[in-house]
This record gives sequence, structure tokens and C-alpha cells, in this order.
Amino acid sequence: MKKTGIWLDKDKALIVTIENEEETLQIVSSNIEHYNNHGGSGTRQKGGPQDVVQDSKYLEREKHQLKQYFTDITTKINDSDALVLFGPAGTNEKFRDELHNNYKLLSTKIKRTTKTDSMTENQVKAWVRDFFEST
Repeated sequence: MKKTGIWLDKDKALIVTIENEEETLQIVSSNIEHYNNHGGSGTRQKGGPQDVVQDSKYLEREKHQLKQYFTDITTKINDSDALVLFGPAGTNEKFRDELHNNYKLLSTKIKRTTKTDSMTENQVKAWVRDFFEST
């Protein structure tokens, strides 16, 4: 049985696979651009020039980059028998929703989705090992 744990945030995914008592770790980079928008006036005077911020353009680009990131992860976990998703923020939940909407077979293999803090690679391996030993 191939068990897979995925720790992910917007920067990278750490994929730990346990099969026949052997652990492997793969790292998938997201390539998602981080935007730092500054809007508002360039002066302190009322009615000064205004910068127009196109939030929708940035959000749409990020959405496409997230979808590509999730596709990259999915190609590496297609043959897994059990999945656990964890990580900070909501990226793991977005990935779970993507699996549920577009990869029905994989979404049925998810055992749990949970929030965790940032972790080192060794901590991720230990967390996945402990999770599957306790289930």
C-alpha cells in the first residue's frame, strides 16, 4: 500500500511517500508570484494622483498559477492508496477542493486535511510516519 502525506503552502509542497517501509521525499516548487501592490495617492495632498491597482488581474494570474501547481502535485501522487494533506494557511484546503472537483478518484483517498505550522523536511517525514502508524 502506497501512503502519501503532502505538506503544502504557496511556495512549495513536500510529498512524503511511504511504500514497503521505505520513505521518499519529493519537493514541488509552486512558482507562484508574490505580489506586493501599493495603491493610493503618491502625495499626502487630498485629490493627488491616484495609482490604479488591478487586483483582479493579479488574482486571476495567481489562480492559474495555483492550478498549475496543483496539477504538478497531482501527477506525482496519482498512484497513491491513501493521502493526508497538511500545512499552514489554506493552501491544503484549496488543494483538497481541487481534488474533489477535478480528480474524484484521488479525492476519495484523502484520510484527513489538517492545519499545521511550518515544518522542516525531517519533521514532515516524522509527521506523515506517525499519522499512518496511528490510523
